[in-house]
Amino acid sequence: MSRKHRHLKGAEVSCCVKYFLFGFNIIFWLLGAAFLGIGLWAWAEKGVLSNLSLITDLGGFDPVWLFMVVGGVMFILGFAGCIGALRENTLLLKFFSVFLGLIFFLELTAGILAFVFKDWIKDQLNFFINNNIKAYRDDIDLQNLIDFTQEYWMCCGAHGPDDWNQNIYFNCTDRNPSRERCGVPFSCCIKNPAEDIINTQCGYDIRLERRYKDLDQQKSIYTKGCVGQFEKWLQDNLIVVAGIFVGTALLQIFGICLAQNLVSDVKAVKANW
Repeated sequence: MSRKHRHLKGAEVSCCVKYFLFGFNIIFWLLGAAFLGIGLWAWAEKGVLSNLSLITDLGGFDPVWLFMVVGGVMFILGFAGCIGALRENTLLLKFFSVFLGLIFFLELTAGILAFVFKDWIKDQLNFFINNNIKAYRDDIDLQNLIDFTQEYWMCCGAHGPDDWNQNIYFNCTDRNPSRERCGVPFSCCIKNPAEDIINTQCGYDIRLERRYKDLDQQKSIYTKGCVGQFEKWLQDNLIVVAGIFVGTALLQIFGICLAQNLVSDVKAVKANW
């Protein structure tokens, strides 16, 4: 049936909604593909793709999973929304709406649970950080993530520098032959603004008993834990964090509404055929 006849019947697909949804999702599709590409490249560099058992061998958290999971979700959503809008495919558009609605529901549930079970979340964060401290030297990406976290929040360990006793390279036992024994990573050190080059050995021997009781330690390394600093950061940036969550939620609801509107238009047109 011709477009002219469709228009005369009074039902037509909104071009604004169709191409806005298409443009909106093609960005997500491309970003998702880029994230997946970065994740696969990182795994290839670490030899994971040639030996898949390495995925589960790491004792701590592999940051590459963030790129893979986020990239995968964005790629699937972007594909469904982009192709669904372009081809006016109601099945893909419904899948897009349901998938996006499910993500919104999970985010809302996670937010409510995090607010209600604050102490449990704090314990899990403490466990997560300590578990990754043990695997600090096992994966370069994890090491960079921990270093970035400690530098950004100006902290050391989950609750303090002594948490690094859980790492085989930094613990203070007599059987530890490592040069880093009784030390902390350089990211725990308080930076000297006058120094342009990072001193990666600044944390050596800093927790030895004769120095640990010295007040000068507080001038050399961060003594606050990352769990407490994270809580403080959340309180200081509560409005910004809440704004990001609300903005993301509104964007998701907007996407669902656009998709449902387009589905209704397509069904109305088909009903007039």
